[in-house]
Amino acid sequence: MAPDTLRWDFIGLDTRYRLADGRVTRRHYLDSAASTLALRGARQVADELLRHYANTHSDLHFSARIVSHAYDWAHVQALKFVRADPGRHVAFFAGSGCTALLNRLARTLAARRPERDVVLVSLMEHHANDLPHRRHAGQVVRLPLTGAAPVLGAIDLAALEQVLERYRGRVNYVAVSAASNVTGIVNPVHDIAALAHAFGAWVVVDASQALAHAPLPLCDTGSPDRELDAVVFSGHKLYAPGSPGAAVVRRALLEDTEPDEVGGGMVDDVQQSGYQVTARFPDREEAGTPNTLGAVQLGAALNLLQRAGLTRIHAAEQQQLQRLFAGLSALPGVRIYGDPDLQRTPRLGTVAFNLDGLEHGLVAAVLNDYFNVAVRNGCFCAHPYVRELLKPELWTLDIDPDAEDAAAMLEPWQGMVRASLGLYTRDDDIEALLAGARDLLARPDHYRALYRADADGHVQHRTFTAPAETLFDPEAALGRVLARLNARDDVL
Repeated sequence: MAPDTLRWDFIGLDTRYRLADGRVTRRHYLDSAASTLALRGARQVADELLRHYANTHSDLHFSARIVSHAYDWAHVQALKFVRADPGRHVAFFAGSGCTALLNRLARTLAARRPERDVVLVSLMEHHANDLPHRRHAGQVVRLPLTGAAPVLGAIDLAALEQVLERYRGRVNYVAVSAASNVTGIVNPVHDIAALAHAFGAWVVVDASQALAHAPLPLCDTGSPDRELDAVVFSGHKLYAPGSPGAAVVRRALLEDTEPDEVGGGMVDDVQQSGYQVTARFPDREEAGTPNTLGAVQLGAALNLLQRAGLTRIHAAEQQQLQRLFAGLSALPGVRIYGDPDLQRTPRLGTVAFNLDGLEHGLVAAVLNDYFNVAVRNGCFCAHPYVRELLKPELWTLDIDPDAEDAAAMLEPWQGMVRASLGLYTRDDDIEALLAGARDLLARPDHYRALYRADADGHVQHRTFTAPAETLFDPEAALGRVLARLNARDDVL
């Protein structure tokens, strides 16, 4: 199956909105790094399962047997997607993204080797792969990146080796992103694993920003020293919104320890005086009633992506990324963050940028209101990384850091605009973004006059409003459901 076969099979590709100038146009969705659109085929599989819905952990009635089988199938898809050995690795689901899983791994790994009290975390991490380690590790040491702001690159391998040597015998694990959610810059995670393992450290990889865009096997060569110990990812970034987060972990990291969470389904027996944790994986890691439908939807999305071919998906996206990168780079007044050399520093489909003299909030608002381009702005839950990238230009602002309102004056400039691609991104989506950027740069005063900042600093159009309830109102949607039910009641 070719990637183009899937490209048109997404819910929401034809969503239309009325803009500030009165036109009604199709949405250009360039916010996939936050959450992707839903793959219709994967959603269809989950919807079909609803006809048989029941809870898992039983095989004595048809429906429970069916759902348990489908849930087991979803685990297999997660293992296959990263080419994990089911004899050595386990897949399990939790939460609504990778945050719950990273918290669990941080607690579990800290308890497993308390004598190793140091965790290495890169500067570019999303808060989900930063704060859990701060909370549960004895000491977090930040790994530097190559280059200098604002053209920072990937994790500096030479610096990593030096840090591992400095804390020899104390480093429990290294926590890194496979790709940045801000710049899309790719980290050499298998090289990182080889270095970490040489010092007895494990490697935990947040693959949430990578797995929808490129293949990421647990091991790239078959050599055990290059194998990733744990990989976590979010289903809502893999075309399966509403699904849980997933983890693929070496069994040895979880065996012989009590699971981090306890409850129903992860025990063999419970008595007044104690309980016996089951030895079965993944049951012991999935206390409580699972999000079966979400897991099956995610499993179906992973299966479809594999059929389309992650290598081909990656190649097609790289062409679009180069188109976007070249288009933005050609506009005077655009600043792109991170190393701009795509050969030296590979990226996936995410670009963070600013326009000279224009606040990131204003740029995002104009792109939405006048060009129907959905992008995200701010610090993207990666505050240290974004502030490091912005540091040189923030220093040049004519703002007295000792002034009483210095923080408020700096706030509009402490962020970026982020455009991110998905399997469904089309050339006209990229062109709409470039057209908006060109017009903003050509007429900054025109657009600035149309907007104001509210008391919280949020940018708002002075005359155009589009409240969420006028675009989609759950009560109105429920009213249509009630009308259908009442019509059926009248017939009956």
